[in-house]
Amino acid sequence: MSVFDNYTREQLRRTYAETWAKHLAGSPLTPLEALIADVIGAHSEYQSIVSDADTALAFEPDASGAADNPFLHMGLHLAVREQLSIDRPPGIRDLHRQLQAQYGEPHLAEHALMEALGEELYLAQRNAIAPDEKRYLARARDRLAGARR
Repeated sequence: MSVFDNYTREQLRRTYAETWAKHLAGSPLTPLEALIADVIGAHSEYQSIVSDADTALAFEPDASGAADNPFLHMGLHLAVREQLSIDRPPGIRDLHRQLQAQYGEPHLAEHALMEALGEELYLAQRNAIAPDEKRYLARARDRLAGARR
């Protein structure tokens, strides 16, 4: 069960904005806030959105799908980092290490896992089934195999 399970969209976005403001002010952060601030820090393209709570709350992805949803993107980073911290699904930490060695940096390795996770979540939602860890890991391994080519 995620710490954000009972949050509304507005509460989640406000959390990002408040965390970033605390980070910029040099205020002490909780471990979760430090994780959120680290993800935001790695994405300069999203910092202007979360730098103002009203902008964060009002943000809508481009209806044509041309614009990325920064909150989905950063949320997937957080999900992958949580998975890595507990090695769930089992083997994800080792797979991330292999992807990191292949891509040369942890951020790109996270992106490979995020793509696989996003595909699995989309499939599960579309088919009204639970996400499958084995299928997710297989998708992630496919990215590792593709990176080696």
